[in-house]
Amino acid sequence: MTTTAPAGTGAPGRARLDAKTLRTDRWWIQPLITVVVLVLFIAYSTFREFEEANYFWAPYISPFYSPCIVDSCQGDTFPKLFDGPTFISPALYILIVPLGFRLTCYYYRKAYYRAFWMSPPACAVAEPHAKYTGETRLPLVGNNIHRYFFYLGLVFNVILTYDAVVAFRNHEDEWFHMGLGTLILVVNAALLWLYSLSCHSCRHVMGGRLTHFSKHPVRYRFWTLASKLNHHHMKFAWVSLVWVAFTDFYIRQLATGAFTDPRFF
Repeated sequence: MTTTAPAGTGAPGRARLDAKTLRTDRWWIQPLITVVVLVLFIAYSTFREFEEANYFWAPYISPFYSPCIVDSCQGDTFPKLFDGPTFISPALYILIVPLGFRLTCYYYRKAYYRAFWMSPPACAVAEPHAKYTGETRLPLVGNNIHRYFFYLGLVFNVILTYDAVVAFRNHEDEWFHMGLGTLILVVNAALLWLYSLSCHSCRHVMGGRLTHFSKHPVRYRFWTLASKLNHHHMKFAWVSLVWVAFTDFYIRQLATGAFTDPRFF
């Protein structure tokens, strides 16, 4: 009877290590920072979504509440589509798309796999799980729909770009005026576009299924650009996450009367 020799770490002649890791550096700092930042963002965004107030200060609207599509919404930056029940926050109607896009994002998956599930927490550090089933079972199988959240996320980017354009008005609805809030909304829209266009799914859409780039020069051009952006996807992911929270915080401070929006012209 023929038996197959074990491979990998169990192969004959390989050293068996009982230690979790031989690393002596502070490898746990990066996953710890990831946990802290994501938990703070989740806590703040949850508070804001259920506050149901202070998300509009003409002509600015918080990205947490845009598009605000129910009749109970404050402000008029986007057409109201229906009259929803009052016990549901207007933010909850739109939460699923940006949240789903971030949760299934290839970079964020790596970040929270390592930080929250310790799978693995760092390079050359063993993971504590006895087995790994990949993304074939719930809830991880849901990550396979990331490409669809990518398409929907582009729609939200268009809407937030619209909000940034509308922000060039003043309180009297006069155009070609600009305040600090205008600049913040423009930067927010730009960062979200960079985050989306640097996405792995965007790169695949541009040229992932092409066999001969020479026959598709235009798509190859876009694929090359998406590939260059993809190199900075991690940076865009974190900066856009922090900036979208800062944008909401700034508009909330204006709405509560904490200070007045500085006007440039």
